[in-house]
Amino acid sequence: MATIAEKSLSDIMKERHSVRKYEADFKISIEEIKDMIKVATTAPSSSNLQPWRFMVILDQETKKELRAIAFNQEQVETASAVVVVLGDKEMYNSTEKVYQSAYEAGFMDKGSMEQLIANANRTYTNAPEEIRKNIATFDAGLISMQLMLIAKERGYDTVPMAGFDKNKFIERFNVSDRYFPIILLPIGKAAVPAHNTTRLPLEDVIIDY
Repeated sequence: MATIAEKSLSDIMKERHSVRKYEADFKISIEEIKDMIKVATTAPSSSNLQPWRFMVILDQETKKELRAIAFNQEQVETASAVVVVLGDKEMYNSTEKVYQSAYEAGFMDKGSMEQLIANANRTYTNAPEEIRKNIATFDAGLISMQLMLIAKERGYDTVPMAGFDKNKFIERFNVSDRYFPIILLPIGKAAVPAHNTTRLPLEDVIIDY
């Protein structure tokens, strides 16, 4: 059997399943979780504005509170950690920092940097909040998938959860108006194997034209 390091991306994708039963005593360090998130941030995003933020919940009592907010789903309490993915409705506030960094890294000249900053500021500051939330939600999906695959590569299991009371979450965790919760992502070690699932036939999902 291949070791984790020997497995291809395709193997990891096929082996990843949503796990809802975790070994409650299994721990993952905050350092490793931060490292996985750092790797996941290589995900693409609209204009590279990276409209995602993360909360990492490790404390057992806090996870117990979060379980109540997540309609009593046990994986929130028994997983090693819960990564909360937040969207940034004001991603335009990162525009100058993002492009200045690219300029300083030598990835673009000053004129290109200034033009990109102007374009992004014009586009995103004038966009309705609903549009900006849609953009942030889409981009959060991209980075969440990367995080799940990275976790699987390292031998951990995950389950993406949209089923929780977002208003109660905002209140309990004092989320500022700039951000909004998108998904909960429990990470840990499976206590029992995940249920296998099937996929629609390829001919059902490819639209001919």
